Amino acid sequence: MSVGIRPETKLAKMAGVALGKRGGILIDDQCRTNVDSVWACGDACETKNWISGEYGILALAGPASRQGRIAADSMILGDKSKLRYRGSQGTFVCGAFGFTIAGTGINEATAKRLGIAYDSVTTHPAQHVSYYPGAKMMDLKVLFDPTDEGRILGAQCVGEEGAERRIDIIAAFIQKRGTVFDLEEAELCYAPQYGAARDPVDMVGFVAANSIRGDSPLAHWDQLEKGVPLIDVREIHEYTKGSAPGAINIPLNTLRERLGEVMKIVDAADEKKNTPGAEKRRRVYVTCHVGQRGHYATRALRLNGFDARNVSGGYRSYMAYQQQENNKKKQHPEPGTCGVES
Repeated sequence: MSVGIRPETKLAKMAGVALGKRGGILIDDQCRTNVDSVWACGDACETKNWISGEYGILALAGPASRQGRIAADSMILGDKSKLRYRGSQGTFVCGAFGFTIAGTGINEATAKRLGIAYDSVTTHPAQHVSYYPGAKMMDLKVLFDPTDEGRILGAQCVGEEGAERRIDIIAAFIQKRGTVFDLEEAELCYAPQYGAARDPVDMVGFVAANSIRGDSPLAHWDQLEKGVPLIDVREIHEYTKGSAPGAINIPLNTLRERLGEVMKIVDAADEKKNTPGAEKRRRVYVTCHVGQRGHYATRALRLNGFDARNVSGGYRSYMAYQQQENNKKKQHPEPGTCGVES
């Protein structure tokens, strides 16, 4: 297994070329170094991520090739060259164990580390319509500016088929500083064997835009407020196979009939959390399997006076979140447990 790379820049350092914090060669937007008549490009350079502004090593063929073209133009034309390298966004793809993993822009860990304000949406669509043979589910996550601007910050996708296509589309939108509202309007080619009339790219735009507008606000499994009720609107046979701790099952097709029951649950929770006389918030979280039925329930509840929020990705995302938490416990066991589960 090979994890990470380190640039070989001894010659550059001996020649007086400036290096960055990660040991890569520092270049400007014409791929020039600080030493006259010395250009550099590719894996040995530190390039600017034009979303985060952070410099880093990026071992990708696409950016290296573009840098080579810009460096050659600069060598011949000097300052008359009109080509400029505006930075990288780290668009990548790889395959492992029959799955394709692709991404572009910054991820959640980078956003947290750099203090960049963000929200995210996770969806679990098929690569094409489910009624056409061979439909396979993907996991698609998009990070975006949580303000009204809704600028796309990054995306990651995993699936057996179709993951790289969606990331390529979103990467192009990022290049143009696109927003989730632009994803809503993306007009993509469609036939049943290739996609859907509402492509996964459109859908992720719908979900994010609905959240920003306040029509169907999102919540996330790692950020749920303690004491706030969680309503699981899946069918009973789905709920009994597994559910998030404390989730109350009220199937979507019975929700409107049971609004009084929901009101009692939410008001009771408010009374426990609030001081006497305080205004009732009537906040409630909603979940389903992947988020679609949760959206319908969230809309119904909000139209009836509840501060309802749809938990992004539903129970499928919960299972992934729980697996992640379990892995963390194994990597960092509590003192005296040795990581062994009882």
